[in-house]
Amino acid sequence: MTAPVTEHLHDQAKGLDALPCEVIAGHLLSAQAEALAAVSHATTQIAEAGQVMADTLAGGGRLIYAAAGSSGLMAMADACELAGTYGTDPDAVSILMAGGLPQDAAMPGGTEDDEDEATRAAGIITARDAVIVLSASGTTPYALRIAEIARARGASVIAIANNADVPLFAHASVAICLPTPPELIAGSTRMGAGTAQKVALNMMSTIMGVALGHVHDGMMVNVRADNAKLMGRAAGMVARIAKVSEAEARKHLAATGGAVKPAILQAAGATPARAEELLHRTRGHIRAALIAMNIPA
Repeated sequence: MTAPVTEHLHDQAKGLDALPCEVIAGHLLSAQAEALAAVSHATTQIAEAGQVMADTLAGGGRLIYAAAGSSGLMAMADACELAGTYGTDPDAVSILMAGGLPQDAAMPGGTEDDEDEATRAAGIITARDAVIVLSASGTTPYALRIAEIARARGASVIAIANNADVPLFAHASVAICLPTPPELIAGSTRMGAGTAQKVALNMMSTIMGVALGHVHDGMMVNVRADNAKLMGRAAGMVARIAKVSEAEARKHLAATGGAVKPAILQAAGATPARAEELLHRTRGHIRAALIAMNIPA
């Protein structure tokens, strides 16, 4: 059986351990740039995946991230950022990681082969959900089993792998191939493959946020302002978009309990009831709500 590309030796690997550290650093950076370039092959599929994620949340479904090992860490990083960045309900996001989420620096490798654990973990999946399954090789048993069950239950399956024509894609509604070259340290997919996966996930979840109306002119208008930094950011957004002073913006944020979108509309002249009605009618899109108020946006 031919080894996947992620297990091959990189052309610059020979003699790597005999090189000065500065030269090794240059090779590592070049390898990261090669991995990043691989993402450009999948922008259409990444955009489709982001829209699927948005449609899933809008329809009352959940986002379920599933993976093992390094891919699991990439999935966890994206999943854990959604609430803080886009105000996503944490109950609408689940993370299935082989062996469970790590509690310390020890992460067992054998769990990626545990199909029984995958079967148990997949018990939460329903037809309304979008399941984002990652596997650098595209052959990880844990990931394959979850993707298989998810597809059988009618869920949308977004599959991300770093090798082409792999078994994981057979279960995919959206197949995202990130053809990264061999790792400079053979098989260490936390490196190039992990970089490409992280970039793809960032793109997908950002596209999701835009599609849900949680981004306006590059500002995260559905942010949960739960610390001083974010409160300052929220006030700045309200002031900029509604064209009021920051003091006025903070007053409206206080009235909305820190919710940015209604604060923007109220600062722009809407009553609380009108702001709520506009947000409902526009599905939370601030630009459309401002236009309905005859305010250039």
